[in-house]
Amino acid sequence: MSDTAYCPALFLSAMASGQGKTTLTAALARYHSHQGRRVVVFKTGPDYLDPQILALASGASVEPLDLWMAGDTFCREQLYRAAREADLILIEGAMGLYDGTPSSADLAVAFDIPVACVINARGMAQTVAAIGLGLARYRPEMRFHGLVANALGSERHRQLIEDSLPDDVRLLAAMPREEHLALPSRHLGLVQPGEAEDPDSLSLDARLDAAADLLEGQALTELPTAVAFEPQEIDTPPRALAGKRIGVARDAAFSFIYAANTRLLEAMGAELCWFSPLADTSLPEALDALWLPGGYPELHAAALGANQSMCEAIRHLDARGLPILAECGGMLYLQQTLTDQDGICHPMAGVLPGHGEMRTKRGCQGMQSAPLAEGEIRGHAHHHSRSHDTLEPIAYGRRASHPAPGEAIFRRGRLTASYLHLFFPSNPAAVAALLSRDAITTPSVHVERYQHAE
Repeated sequence: MSDTAYCPALFLSAMASGQGKTTLTAALARYHSHQGRRVVVFKTGPDYLDPQILALASGASVEPLDLWMAGDTFCREQLYRAAREADLILIEGAMGLYDGTPSSADLAVAFDIPVACVINARGMAQTVAAIGLGLARYRPEMRFHGLVANALGSERHRQLIEDSLPDDVRLLAAMPREEHLALPSRHLGLVQPGEAEDPDSLSLDARLDAAADLLEGQALTELPTAVAFEPQEIDTPPRALAGKRIGVARDAAFSFIYAANTRLLEAMGAELCWFSPLADTSLPEALDALWLPGGYPELHAAALGANQSMCEAIRHLDARGLPILAECGGMLYLQQTLTDQDGICHPMAGVLPGHGEMRTKRGCQGMQSAPLAEGEIRGHAHHHSRSHDTLEPIAYGRRASHPAPGEAIFRRGRLTASYLHLFFPSNPAAVAALLSRDAITTPSVHVERYQHAE
């Protein structure tokens, strides 16, 4: 008997960013969940925010799929596992269908998954058909399932689009212009579920339900044909962290955590000890290492700076020479100060020299790997801040598709910090070494603790 798993699957992409594909994917997941189906959703590329919305919509955790950052083997293994337990697999793309290397189209072709493309039709009608035709025919080997026209102003608007399409390009859904259903966002992307909501607006759950209701009776809700997913053997990670207690910051300020990262640490034997730099006054006991992931420290800078008991606990752990990994927001927290979007400067932990400042217009994002002494670990950058008066970098991130140096990587003793968000499964052995006391260290002349500027 074959171990091949079969499951209906659909890849939801768009002509560009900002077309409404996250709202549509979440609405479709919520629709099928209401029909009693088990829906597993994946998000293409690096993203911490969209997956939280998609998880709320589907009722199941959402994993990243990326052929560069996560690798072909990881993607195949995740899809096979999902196909064995789900009634429907949905994958939300990133940017436009053909943008990036690898692109959403590359991923869809690699796994022979049919693609539905979203186009925001505001300000055009028949042109939607021309764009849709180009998307459908650009790569003949890709299975094009059809179009979704979003932000329509009227039934006549829908009819003009549908009448312009060739017979072999279906209009799967026509979504009306409903501004009150748009998902709330800010500088790094969508607002996270669980945060305080505007009492004068629909709740996030209510928006998802309403968007799902708009799909009722439309062709998009028909289950696509089943896709074959083959089993994939993956290497068992080394038990290199057996018996190690790793403190992991997790709260409203530090929430950019891939489940694949925590699963890997546990598979390597680590015990994860969660704590909140916002609410707790001390670290968990008997830690062997500390991981400060990214998030939104700029939104909680006053509370983080006021919690000097936690700052002192982290300074003490660092002084003992325990491994610390600080990613993006975690690095900003360890520096001397952080200036928020209102221009207010707040004291931070003062473990590292440096001052973080939020920027309103320019940001940095993209795939990069960290060339560390322990080994190269793939990941990405996504931030709207800058740091100055820092340590001298030990290295710079290597961009996936550009020769220019990427994010600076700082190290002092066993502390490693950078704007990079690392995807641990890309190099388990390097991650284990990074979080081990006996790993490679980089000497530095900066040995004192750094206090915030008065």
